[in-house]
Amino acid sequence: MPLQAYPPAPASLSGDLLTINRMLASPTAISRRLRELTDIQFVADQLLLAKYRSSGGAVAYEINDQPLFTNRSITAVAPGSEYPRALPLSGTAALAQVKKWGQATELTDERIKRSVPMGSAIDWALRIVINTLIQKIDRLTIAAIVSAVNATPITATAAWSNLATATILRDIELTKAAIDGQEMGYKADTILMTNTKYAYMVSDDKVAQLRKRETTDNPIYGGTIETIADLKVIKTPVANMPGGTDSVWVLDSHALGGLADETDLDPGYASAENGIQVQTDRIKNRDAWNVWARRLTVPVVTDPLAARQISGT
Repeated sequence: MPLQAYPPAPASLSGDLLTINRMLASPTAISRRLRELTDIQFVADQLLLAKYRSSGGAVAYEINDQPLFTNRSITAVAPGSEYPRALPLSGTAALAQVKKWGQATELTDERIKRSVPMGSAIDWALRIVINTLIQKIDRLTIAAIVSAVNATPITATAAWSNLATATILRDIELTKAAIDGQEMGYKADTILMTNTKYAYMVSDDKVAQLRKRETTDNPIYGGTIETIADLKVIKTPVANMPGGTDSVWVLDSHALGGLADETDLDPGYASAENGIQVQTDRIKNRDAWNVWARRLTVPVVTDPLAARQISGT
């Protein structure tokens, strides 16, 4: 009689269909899958890096539109004398309401069984609801930035589509100078543009001549420029811009503001690091699963002077 192994092997699931349905019923397994979908990212979280903790469905913040100086100038202090007192300039108090943004879709048993490979149906369901959610949050955030920033735009030398007269790098540097020169402690680190403006920038002859040539990270090989003028390049579809305006923005992502999320998880939800929460529910009498995603958040712009538009591009 053969000897029995000790300790005995743990119980295991057998069969793709059983494994997939067990995963859909497990928030832990869905959370793990969300972490693997690394290509799904918010533009909003790259523009507003600060994180705020909401309380009672709202977030209180201060709009910093005053210089980082006191209300009086520095004077000489005589030996043994007290230092002159001054008051810091405070901003305007504001309150923003956190809202729940989300959407659901349906994943049928037939779609699960007929997809190749079988597990791809789960990724499909997660991607469509998450991508739709990301599109909404990104549009809300960009609209909040555009509406809050009222500084005079920097006018481009010429339209970026004009290869002969456009000075893209100079336009960017002048906009950086306008932000950094306000003595507010800002340092521009990000540039936001549409896909069309990115295409003009990456193919501009003057920009190309200033880049290293004998290297494989040149855009002619990879087709991408990740940074220009020490700014992180973020591109977005023109539909995400308010009114469909094909504009360019330079900003300090660390100072401009942030997103206030309600991060407390309700029962049954799986979560991702980007604030997305997902839950599933079995519809037994319809041979299907409900899959929905949500994010409880609100974009907050605290420093409207930390961004500037480049007009006429």
